Amino acid sequence: MRVYFITGIDTGVGKSFAAGLAARWLMRQGVRVVTQKMVQTGTSHGLSEDILVHRRLMGVEPLPEDVNGTTCPYIFPYPASPHLAAELAATEKGVIDPSVITQCTRRLLESFDVVLMEGAGGLHVPITRDFLTADYLQEQKYPLLVVTSGRLGSINHTLLTLEAAAQRQIPLAGLVFNHHPPSDAVIRNDTLQLFREQLKKYGRPGALVEMPLIDPENIPDVDFSPLFLLLQQR
Repeated sequence: MRVYFITGIDTGVGKSFAAGLAARWLMRQGVRVVTQKMVQTGTSHGLSEDILVHRRLMGVEPLPEDVNGTTCPYIFPYPASPHLAAELAATEKGVIDPSVITQCTRRLLESFDVVLMEGAGGLHVPITRDFLTADYLQEQKYPLLVVTSGRLGSINHTLLTLEAAAQRQIPLAGLVFNHHPPSDAVIRNDTLQLFREQLKKYGRPGALVEMPLIDPENIPDVDFSPLFLLLQQR
């Protein structure tokens, strides 16, 4: 599989950091990798803020594909769900066209081995009023990297995400456990153990990567190999 999709259990859970660090790891394995952002909301700049986070973590400058919009075809200023942000921005018919996102992915695959696509929020975030992120993934069948954490409430949101993906037959690559913000140690350790047990249920034992607290001046190298076994077996 050449395209992986990175979703979260909620907004602000660390998807952009996971995408950037995963791309950084793949680069160090000699893989020609690029990140893509499905839709960016909450910015009035010409470039996706999340894509810029990816590039900083990867240690590279913005790419030509970033500047021409291929890595993020939809950018809206209002900080809302994509369907609403698009409507408020008065796009053509006020609707995002998922086929445009797919066409951008295909163009990226002409130059790169792997595309890591970051979603907006969680699995059930609407792209349009009648088309969810989960609907898109059900069509595309991209393996899913789910970003979660040890904060209170994460267990429920994570297990609901895994169950929804399984019901829609969206393949699961694994979990990225974000240690930011720091959480209660007892809850954090129990949550990690529970997630490891649940991954066995979905046929992905050991497919969990812990993402440490990140110092912008000293970006860590995180081993993402447990989540890319499908890639390694090609």
